[in-house]
Amino acid sequence: MIRFAALLRLALFVALAGAFGMHNAQARHADQGHNGEFIALVTLADLPPEAQHTLHLIQRGGPFPYPRKDGSTFGNFENRLPKQARGYYREYTVPTPGSRDRGARRIIAGEGRTGNVANAREYYYSDDHYRSFRRIRQP
Repeated sequence: MIRFAALLRLALFVALAGAFGMHNAQARHADQGHNGEFIALVTLADLPPEAQHTLHLIQRGGPFPYPRKDGSTFGNFENRLPKQARGYYREYTVPTPGSRDRGARRIIAGEGRTGNVANAREYYYSDDHYRSFRRIRQP
């Protein structure tokens, strides 16, 4: 009977530890993309300085280095971001030092509940031209 109680306690401990571990793993993800993949988080401080500056410009309303492209609708055709109505997401260029064109880095801004990307606080960073995203966590 003592052996059974010890095994029961051990099983309960393992089950609780596993549940706690899964909770923490999910807490590191902000959203789930339309394709079912979780979107990792990145802190503002962990972004390159150019991305931090671009986010500041978005929140300030510009001016942007590529006015014809920055602020245009992002279609989410890759389905890597949460599904939203067309026009919900806007894309902004994150300059790449030494690049002769816009480069691959972007911030995608969602309208959020406010309907305004400047203050909705829903921002995603891609450094590989939309192949992957990380949600920007701001203080």
